[in-house]
Amino acid sequence: MENKVEKFAVAMIVNNRFGVLNRIAGLYAKRCYNIDNISAGTLDDPNYTRITIVSTGDEYMKDQVVRQLEKLIDVRAVTLLEPENTVFAQHMYIKMHLTGSHRGSSKHQVLDLINEYGGKVVDFGEEHLTAEITGDSKKVESFIEKVRDFGILELSRSGEIAIGLGIDNTLRVDHNEE
Repeated sequence: MENKVEKFAVAMIVNNRFGVLNRIAGLYAKRCYNIDNISAGTLDDPNYTRITIVSTGDEYMKDQVVRQLEKLIDVRAVTLLEPENTVFAQHMYIKMHLTGSHRGSSKHQVLDLINEYGGKVVDFGEEHLTAEITGDSKKVESFIEKVRDFGILELSRSGEIAIGLGIDNTLRVDHNEE
């Protein structure tokens, strides 16, 4: 039976120290595993950072990634995020044209789309508009496709962040290991 290749996410809490992200990325590179996207941010305790890495692979790769990450000294906790028990989101800023053939009624169309997607305008000028959109990757991709014809000047998006649903899927640091 052939292993099914699919998108998966790993979440971890690491010590907030110089070089930790480099060692984690090196672990992926050494095994020729691709990182589709990555996000990192400090926790309520600035001594720790939560990292979410999304990759594509089979069951063997998923298992190996988790096992190898658990061996790294600065990795305090790691878990494979099961899609059915996890909420994912991306954050995006997108700057669009408001000049030339895209001016006038199209400006109102863009504003209507931003409202439809639950976004907000963060910068509005004579020739451009910058919007902020947050949601799962399908929502963000859908918004990009709908505004592509208006003329995208610049786009910046985060990697996916994720958190397990319910109390049983809580990723915590074990302070007793310190």
